[in-house]
Amino acid sequence: MTVISSTKNPEALSLTIVAEFDAGVERVWQIWEDPRQLERWWGPPTWPATFEEFDFRPGGKSTYYMTGPDGSRARGWWRFTAIGAPGRLELDDGFADDFGNPVEDMGTARMAATLEDLGGRTRMTIASTFESEEQMQKMLDMGMEEGMGQAMGQIDAILAGQPAA
Repeated sequence: MTVISSTKNPEALSLTIVAEFDAGVERVWQIWEDPRQLERWWGPPTWPATFEEFDFRPGGKSTYYMTGPDGSRARGWWRFTAIGAPGRLELDDGFADDFGNPVEDMGTARMAATLEDLGGRTRMTIASTFESEEQMQKMLDMGMEEGMGQAMGQIDAILAGQPAA
């Protein structure tokens, strides 16, 4: 498993997940900037993602849905706020309705992904910050921590060039 730590900090309203990969930073960056590679890992194995819109630039928007085992769809959106290839990506993250519009009562989380060179290996840190304790708890209750860990656990196969399952 690639995830080496997961830390909840209720005082800072944050969840931070750290993983390490046997690939260089440039290669790991590709799993963020290429929506077809992103679809192979964003979402736990039982809830694969499909990106419908993917405008990978500061101010750009992305919309996606994850399909559950029963065929139901959970929709989400991202707004890219900063992109510093190949080491840092920042975005606003939220739930969407069936038309891709933000679901306001679910709030918006901020996510920052950083990639650090470990001499040919890469450490990826994904830090999510929430608007309130209630929002953070709701996301944790929905399985965000476990789901992110499972999602990131799929990255090794992509980096190794294995075909999609």
